[in-house]
Amino acid sequence: MPDPGAAREDPAAARPSRRRRFAATARRAAPSSAVAAGAGLAMAAAFPPYGVWPLSVASVAALTLLLRGRTVRQGAWLGFAFAFPFFLWLIVWLRSVTWLAVVVLAAVEAVYFVLMAAMTVPVLRRRAWPLWCACLWVTQELVRDRLPFGGFSWGRLAFANTSSPFTPLAALGGAPLVSFAVALSGTLLAAAVLAAARLAWRPGGRSARAVLVGAAGLVLSAAVLCAGLFVPVRTDAAGHVRIAVVQGNVQQPGMHFLGRPMKILDNHVQATLKLAADIKAGKVAKPDLVLWPENSSDLDPFTYPQAYAKITEAVQAVGVPVLVGTLVDGPDQDHVMNEGIVWDPLSGPGAQYTKQHPVPFGEYVPFREELTKVVPMLDEIPRDFYPGDHTGVLQIGPARLGDVICFEVAYDGIVRDTVNAGARAIVVQTNNATYGRTGEPEQQLAMSRLRAVEHGRAVVIAATSGISAVVAPDGKVEQRTKEFTQAVLSADIPLRDGKTLADRVGAAPEWTLAMVGLLSCAAAVAIGRIERTRTAKGRSQQ
Repeated sequence: MPDPGAAREDPAAARPSRRRRFAATARRAAPSSAVAAGAGLAMAAAFPPYGVWPLSVASVAALTLLLRGRTVRQGAWLGFAFAFPFFLWLIVWLRSVTWLAVVVLAAVEAVYFVLMAAMTVPVLRRRAWPLWCACLWVTQELVRDRLPFGGFSWGRLAFANTSSPFTPLAALGGAPLVSFAVALSGTLLAAAVLAAARLAWRPGGRSARAVLVGAAGLVLSAAVLCAGLFVPVRTDAAGHVRIAVVQGNVQQPGMHFLGRPMKILDNHVQATLKLAADIKAGKVAKPDLVLWPENSSDLDPFTYPQAYAKITEAVQAVGVPVLVGTLVDGPDQDHVMNEGIVWDPLSGPGAQYTKQHPVPFGEYVPFREELTKVVPMLDEIPRDFYPGDHTGVLQIGPARLGDVICFEVAYDGIVRDTVNAGARAIVVQTNNATYGRTGEPEQQLAMSRLRAVEHGRAVVIAATSGISAVVAPDGKVEQRTKEFTQAVLSADIPLRDGKTLADRVGAAPEWTLAMVGLLSCAAAVAIGRIERTRTAKGRSQQ
């Protein structure tokens, strides 16, 4: 008979505490988490201003290898461990606004990689997994480029490969095809590494099949890498136009780059007047048109007569149409419009383009009433930018050009629609003064280089403080300015009417690859369940 006075053992005390279990799990996960973080940092170094593009392939391979043999939960964590440091370094230029923005946006963007990594885990157990995994990269980029609030396109694999052997593939299927090729090359490299590991770690498993798989993985990875070299990049021109790009510079970098009212406008006016004097003196050839950047007029010329007069003075002095970037009040008292306006020396302001994709939390505040109570600094954006409703195709003097304003160059559809609407060359009006000397201008220049190849068009970047540049249709940077200097670029740029295959097929390759990724994951999960059910039945019958 048991002793009623004996102490009863607490079952909970016999088990490790929750804290101890968590600590033990964290210790086990630490090495793989550190490797994932290192791979994420390596991925960031693949992007400008560093631009070591082979690291994009190696980072994809490293993440794929880390996910092999993991549970879905472990895979999700490794996806975060990879993506969070990746985005922290990639968008560190947001520190010019606040470090909180860097951390919050990096965490939000990492969520997409968490989902992708979790979906990759079951796919890695199936045949042809390098292909399905590469498709999931496209799936992740498709969703991240669109949601929420129009998405955030930074960090796409394609934007790390704007001057690599993968780049010409953009002419066939746009940026998504480049991302897919980079991801596929990386996953095939991972397959080759796995095969080599089996040979090295399993002395008894040195089989012809392992050698074949390893060799095939390396060969196919290299083949995908070199495939773009066989894609012709069209650079023939139907005509030329002589342009001048005016970079007037700003008073100071950072959030408060505007300085005193009309300072930026005065800078661009003075640089244009000097250009006019050089033309009159025969030092430079007269251009057919002049391009000013985004925010080159820091006051609405239709509200402030002095700004209107200054612009008119500069345009009449140079004697050719000028594309002016400015903020215009309207269409109501709560909004402003970010516009490029064609200013003619005889008739004054004419055709205009309004930016279609304002930047959330930069140019407008979603849920303004609720969020400003929590984040008071959002009040620094007093009025929301009103989005435009048409493409930026403008007749500027003798040329029909496509205007794209600032971050819009990162979005496939906006640039593609502009080219398909008849743009014979692309103009990117931008103001990077807030993010000067942080790497962001180099990242935006890289995007413009990819767009040149994707659409077979010359791309001209007009920036307030740099980097202004002239990019040929093959993606080569022919001229560029230094940051925070006043400068004028003069160039003859080709005008083209032909369309690339990427222009014709539009977003179809991206959606096709993304759907293949989703279906492969669904199939992998379903097959896994069927196999587990059969195994359970077999054991029960025994």
